[in-house]
Amino acid sequence: MLRSAQAFILTAIICFPPVVSAQADQLSFPASLIDAAINRTNQAVSYNGSYFSIGYPGGDVPSHIGVCTDVIVRSYRALGVDLQELVHLDMKSAFDAYPSNWGLSRPDPNIDHRRVPNLQTYFSRHGEVLAVTDQASDYKPGDLITWMLPGNLPHIGIVVDRVVPDGTRHLIVHNVGQGPKLEDVLFDYKITGHYRYAAQAPARDAH
Repeated sequence: MLRSAQAFILTAIICFPPVVSAQADQLSFPASLIDAAINRTNQAVSYNGSYFSIGYPGGDVPSHIGVCTDVIVRSYRALGVDLQELVHLDMKSAFDAYPSNWGLSRPDPNIDHRRVPNLQTYFSRHGEVLAVTDQASDYKPGDLITWMLPGNLPHIGIVVDRVVPDGTRHLIVHNVGQGPKLEDVLFDYKITGHYRYAAQAPARDAH
């Protein structure tokens, strides 16, 4: 009787795996993204938004250069999420949903994921679009923020779990020209978007 009960329990574990692990993965994703973003601030990167021909998927510009979007792309890629591939596939399926700012007639995996308006569109379509407010408490660690800099320059950064000395707001990891930095810039520019994207790495064929 004991043996049959043990066999039943073993069968239940195999056939009905707990769903808690998947939920835990979702809960831990922002923390992992934050760690990846903060790690970017330890990298020596010169600001350079030039067009490069890069591999696909998993392509990247030279590691010693980058712009604000590269902070986002590299942080997600450290978690196995390839925004180059995801943005490209989404643009292939819904090209008209994306901005036509650059006069392109088809997606370009060399550059599309490195453009803030394209990332805004992707996060709007596949993540959570959150309110843009003037309340610092509304911006949580792991959130993605876009701004418009002077001269109509779009910008993007990641909210992290570090705070200013008085604890009233979180710091941001971004690259505004001097490489990836951890800074208090949440309200320094006009906020144009607020997103949350806890992605999972896409499944790949082992063959």
